[in-house]
Amino acid sequence: MAVLFGVFGVMALAQNGAKTGTPAPVTPPAPTAADAPDLGMPIRVTVNNLVAPVLVTDRDHNIIDGLQDHQFRLYDNNIEQNIHVDSAYQPISLVVAIEKSARVEGILPQIRKLGTLLTQITGKSGEAAIIAFDSRLATIQDFTTDNDKLKVAIENIKVGNSGTRIIDAVEQGINMLNKRSSTNRKIILMVSETRDEGSEARLRETLIRTTLSNVIYYSVDISQVMVRLNEKQDDPRPVPMDVASQTFPMGVASTPTTVEQNYGMQNRAQFVPLLKEIFIDTKGIFVKDAPTQFVRATGGAQFVFFKQKGLEDAVERISEEIHSQYLVSYKPSNGEEGGYHTITVAIDRHPEYICKTRPGYWIGGGAQ
Repeated sequence: MAVLFGVFGVMALAQNGAKTGTPAPVTPPAPTAADAPDLGMPIRVTVNNLVAPVLVTDRDHNIIDGLQDHQFRLYDNNIEQNIHVDSAYQPISLVVAIEKSARVEGILPQIRKLGTLLTQITGKSGEAAIIAFDSRLATIQDFTTDNDKLKVAIENIKVGNSGTRIIDAVEQGINMLNKRSSTNRKIILMVSETRDEGSEARLRETLIRTTLSNVIYYSVDISQVMVRLNEKQDDPRPVPMDVASQTFPMGVASTPTTVEQNYGMQNRAQFVPLLKEIFIDTKGIFVKDAPTQFVRATGGAQFVFFKQKGLEDAVERISEEIHSQYLVSYKPSNGEEGGYHTITVAIDRHPEYICKTRPGYWIGGGAQ
């Protein structure tokens, strides 16, 4: 399977037992080329076959399989492409990056149980590596297929200082993944707060590297409610109000929530402009929530957990998505066009199916 070069990406959603039939013309959703990033400095890439992982669900987020090749329609800058749909399994290379800062000390016992869940994502033939970070980065377990080693590595994570170098952890994950087999699917799973403190890498450059390396980013965010409730206080102050009479923060639940529920493809026009500003980097825009931008740019998903069950549910959902994807590949017929290419996927005769897609991919100065 050829490797994807560029900020492509696709995830789509459909229904079990989709009916097949004679293909009919499908009008794709209008791509937002005007909103696409136009990077200031040239990045030259060779466009071979692009590979887009596609997940198909209905409007109730029920994942569907059983679709036939001829039902897929893929549009590159609104131009339909000749595609190949491959449902064969590709081994997974997974980097798990875990925050160990002092602020999450009270939550680490829950996170340490993550090791027992990783095989849901990697499967029997996949591999995983573990990074732990605060103001320092450490690879505490290099890639292995031995789940016992992964469990021990995570269980032995010790609390650190107050730093949270999220962007640098992503950079290190990309470096590690780029050394793995080109046929493997590359995934980063970040378990951390959403605020970055102390990273040397810049969000813009790391976003570019993530998408050009064909890495899909998933984020399981540590709720700030949990951080505040579990954070150790050196000098606790008395609370003047009876605890029983206090109002618990809105939105607190034990189940994960995803950015797709708030930033689905119907709302792509709301976040693509911000991504554009980050890529262009003309205004020095400040972004406090780096994980959300990685999720949006790569087509992954973002979850928040408040309790152990929420972490388990998030991993289960991520695993379900990854292992239900179709792999759609094509060589762009318009690959000589420089700039940003939007990708849109539709399912023939099923306009009700939702296509969750990475914004696209970028060619600097045209294909080489």
